[in-house]
Amino acid sequence: MFWQRYVFLCLLAGLQSFAVTIGPVANLNIANAKVTPDGFMKTAVLAGGTLPGPIITGQKGDTFKINVTNNLNNGTMLMGTTVHWHGIFQRHSNQMDGTAFVTQCPIAPGHSFLYEFNARDQVGTYWYHSHYGAQYCDGLRGPLIIYDHDDPYRFLYDIDDESTIITLMDWYHLPSTQVQRMVIPDSVLINGVGRYEGGPDMPQAVIDVQPRKRYRFRLLNMACKNNFIFSIDNHKLTIIEVDGQYVEPLVVDSIQIHAAQRYSFILETNQPVDSYWLHADPDSGTNSTAVLRYAGSPPVEPKNNTAPSLVALNETNLHPLNSPPLRLLREDGANVKLNMVLAKNGTSSNFLVNGVQYTSPSVPVLLQLLSGAITASDLAPSGSVYTLPRNSVIEISFNPDDAPGGPHPFHLHGHTFAVIRSAGSSEYNYVNPVMRDTVNTGLMGDNVTIRFMTDNPGPWLLHCHNEFHLVSGMGVVFAEDPQHVAAAQPLSNSSKQLCPIYDSLPQQYLPLPPPITMTTTMVN
Repeated sequence: MFWQRYVFLCLLAGLQSFAVTIGPVANLNIANAKVTPDGFMKTAVLAGGTLPGPIITGQKGDTFKINVTNNLNNGTMLMGTTVHWHGIFQRHSNQMDGTAFVTQCPIAPGHSFLYEFNARDQVGTYWYHSHYGAQYCDGLRGPLIIYDHDDPYRFLYDIDDESTIITLMDWYHLPSTQVQRMVIPDSVLINGVGRYEGGPDMPQAVIDVQPRKRYRFRLLNMACKNNFIFSIDNHKLTIIEVDGQYVEPLVVDSIQIHAAQRYSFILETNQPVDSYWLHADPDSGTNSTAVLRYAGSPPVEPKNNTAPSLVALNETNLHPLNSPPLRLLREDGANVKLNMVLAKNGTSSNFLVNGVQYTSPSVPVLLQLLSGAITASDLAPSGSVYTLPRNSVIEISFNPDDAPGGPHPFHLHGHTFAVIRSAGSSEYNYVNPVMRDTVNTGLMGDNVTIRFMTDNPGPWLLHCHNEFHLVSGMGVVFAEDPQHVAAAQPLSNSSKQLCPIYDSLPQQYLPLPPPITMTTTMVN
């Protein structure tokens, strides 16, 4: 019976790693289902019935219309839902950002919501995920790719399609509402499959390539907390895109990719016909591998040819292909400077930003702004909302000295930003800093500094993309140009209906798990 169960699990894993592509107009059903991506059966929250969810694609300038239907019914997990389109600016469509209690109330079970937005000139590698509690840790996440018919690097590669998308995820055997805040993940999934310690030898993800071709791979870290060191044995990686922004080509042999970050790299299949290990080594937990298999090589495990990284990615070596606005880079050009002091409450073990724990308000910040509340003192959650003036250069610095569990990857909704000072560096770059939407804020002694322009009215969340840190307090909301929010985006009727429907339902009480104890296996 054991071998029959094992074969069944293998078949399931193979089905889960199959790439499904939809969009830019599509229906997306959110439902509970049992999955076994690493050999352990768990009830998950799936988008479109797959883990990860289907690849949503479009072309530059497309209008996306994704009708999300909530069919969740498992009360041990969150039953409301939202979908956030990570990295999409949502200009004049803040209500489509999908951020629970910032831009909308959750979609109630049995109801649908149409996310309709135009990404305008944005192209590149993005992703989507639930932005309600830590729900995406239960499975609701997938790639969002916007192809560019004017790609300046099109002549450098031959193949760029669903087969060249690589997703990395941490995976937990407990529902996200029960996961201890500093626990080690049970496994790491590459393209939806992996192995856990002591579990069955599940089949690994295989990426098939043809010899003597040039591939544009799109690497996405869709983890809840982990960062990974990514590499492919015997192959160089030429980075050309970072978080949806073209960069000058940079050749490396390994990439440290933090939660929510994305990279496109070109790989030339110029090695002898064979199979090669692809590595995703997490900062905590068990290393994961997949197989890069050249056509013509036998279906066997690769030989162990792993060598130490000699040219690891350093963020300070990334430079934009197109220069950011000069105003953004003047050394003395910041109109507003904010220092974000990250810390932890010693009693509750919840996280703080500038001494305040972020908790979701009962009324979304967008609705508060549209009701006439435009000053920080009038907006909830108290102490976690910062109003920002329009058409200004905002400089944010991060002090992580008193915030264990780092490095903390911070994401800003509605914008990209210039990384003026990177983690591990004491230098400030006012000439050609990389532009991105998620940054590693470093460790003790770092002072990572970013700049962005307030050219997009609305409430935008700035938060740690370790989801367990966000739900326990590590975030703030920027109410950008609050006086002009109503004029920038009239609220649609469907958006207006979300909160009355959600508020009419019995509320779930799923408190945060208690802090992990010193007797439990943990990482800070």
